[in-house]
Amino acid sequence: MRKILYGFQRNEITEFYVYKFLSKISKNKNSKVLRKIAEDEFRHYNILKKYSKKDLHPNYLKIIWHIFVYFILGLTFSLNAMEKAEEKAQKNYLMLKDEIPEIEKIILDEDLHEKELLKLIDEERIKYISSMVLGLNDALVELTGTLAGLTFAFQNSKLVALSGVITGIAASFSMSASEYLSQRSDPNSQNPLKSAIYTGIAYIFTVFLLVMPYILVPNPFFALIFLLVIALVIILFFSYFVSIVQNKSFKGYFSEMFLISFGVMGLSFIIGIIAKMLFNIDIL
Repeated sequence: MRKILYGFQRNEITEFYVYKFLSKISKNKNSKVLRKIAEDEFRHYNILKKYSKKDLHPNYLKIIWHIFVYFILGLTFSLNAMEKAEEKAQKNYLMLKDEIPEIEKIILDEDLHEKELLKLIDEERIKYISSMVLGLNDALVELTGTLAGLTFAFQNSKLVALSGVITGIAASFSMSASEYLSQRSDPNSQNPLKSAIYTGIAYIFTVFLLVMPYILVPNPFFALIFLLVIALVIILFFSYFVSIVQNKSFKGYFSEMFLISFGVMGLSFIIGIIAKMLFNIDIL
């Protein structure tokens, strides 16, 4: 019980320092929201301290990790990730409710009050996450299928890479233009140009990652294996990112992206085989 109490108390002081740091580097409404959450965490720490009779140091590695995640993946992701980790730990905290009457109120604060505050967080990149999903999904579905088909049709890494780069960049411009026109016609759209830019950046970034194996690996079939691995990692990462910031089911979102991307890739590979046999083309 004492170990659980210490863990709970240390977690509160750790999150206090994380929220306090983030409040100082954030602006406007975000700063006020984070400062309020930090105050709640410090109040919880002092309540627990009355029972533990002990001052505890925060987990400095955890603080560094959350700050690192903030700079890489943004404010909304880092905060939601902290909250999800805390939700898992709260089952153990209920074991203390007989010894610490205030424990249920603390957990209620964590479940309700802080989540309401987190909804107020205003971050630009989250507003345009649908545009990023569009660019990334489209690049995955189109380019993985195209590269898989070209791999068997050409059987030459350099030609596949060249074709992939040309196709990918042209498609990114086309997709950005389509997103701009789509958002332009939507009266609820905030900024069509930014939506188009986010879509294009996500598309080009995905193109670069998918074409890279064909640039680095001479054997096109080995490059295809690396392509499959990279595509899987992209789907895993982005599914996790979206599940955290939008509170969606990771398994459901990952399964959908995986089946669509790899299904199109399989069909394109078959088309490449059929095209090679029909046209009887050999490229040396």
